[in-house]
Amino acid sequence: MNRPGVWYAALDKPSFNPPDAVFAPVWTALFLMIAVAGFRTFEAEPRGTTMRLWALQMILNFAWSPIFFSLHRMDVALGVIVALFAVILAFVWRQWANDRLAAALFIPYAGWVGFATLLNISLLRLN
Repeated sequence: MNRPGVWYAALDKPSFNPPDAVFAPVWTALFLMIAVAGFRTFEAEPRGTTMRLWALQMILNFAWSPIFFSLHRMDVALGVIVALFAVILAFVWRQWANDRLAAALFIPYAGWVGFATLLNISLLRLN
């Protein structure tokens, strides 16, 4: 499994590290918004660039956890999350003119991934 576990619990953490209980509800809400944005994008342009950006962010999102939690490669995970953040921003930028709701649904996601990027950087530096 790609859960935090004992390894993550033993890491030195920055003062702004949220409690573990925060992650599940935040990700649940974000994945609902990601799904709605993906559905709207697929309905409008199933083979378009914006749909490909949506698919790429999903691949990067799902790649981060095993790299970080299972392989313990915070450095590689940092590269993945920076790429994820860039793809999220590209999705918002491309969708803004076509479907503002789909774009807006990605804004909290961008904020959370930006925060997670800072957390990844801090964990890498502290450990």
